[in-house]
Amino acid sequence: MQATADVTKKESSWSSWKGQAIDLLYWRNVKQSGAVFSSVLLLLFSLTQFSVVSVGAYLALAALSATISFRIYKSVLQAVQKTDEGHPFKSYLEIEIALSQDQISKYADKILLYTNTCMKELRRLFLVQDLVDSLKFAVLMWLLTYVGALFNGLTLLILAVVSMFTMPVVYEKHQAQIDQYVGLIRTQVNSVVGKIQAKIPGAKRKEE
Repeated sequence: MQATADVTKKESSWSSWKGQAIDLLYWRNVKQSGAVFSSVLLLLFSLTQFSVVSVGAYLALAALSATISFRIYKSVLQAVQKTDEGHPFKSYLEIEIALSQDQISKYADKILLYTNTCMKELRRLFLVQDLVDSLKFAVLMWLLTYVGALFNGLTLLILAVVSMFTMPVVYEKHQAQIDQYVGLIRTQVNSVVGKIQAKIPGAKRKEE
């Protein structure tokens, strides 16, 4: 019963987190989404101008300046008003933030699973277990050489963040038209792949 309750609790927590992420990306709460979007973009743009160490140090200094100033302000206010409200961050200091052994084990198992899956997939592609998939992977890597020549990692990350906060909303508003164009592109790609498979010996997939 306890194990079932734990599983149910984890599933509920995951569903809640997933729902919050969806609400954030679909701008259900404009102020919250705007704050997260602008904060992430500001951080990434800062990293394009300064080193990671400098950005981290400045952020820490800004946070410390705010918390120390607030602590001093509350202490002076309590001394003037002769009140005993205690530490202004007491409720936050009492929050348990340590990861449990079960949580660490769960995350470690997930990382191990993803790592093993990735290693198996790369082995399959590089050792040409399926010629078509390996050719697709080679084309993707070739395209990435051009992408890498045009953009650096941070620029791609900025574009990814902008896409995450814009594409879901655009898709939600124009879903029918986008699905139609995606279907046409998929049909053309499948047609080209079929022609290539027909012409290259050994490229045809084995039927299940």
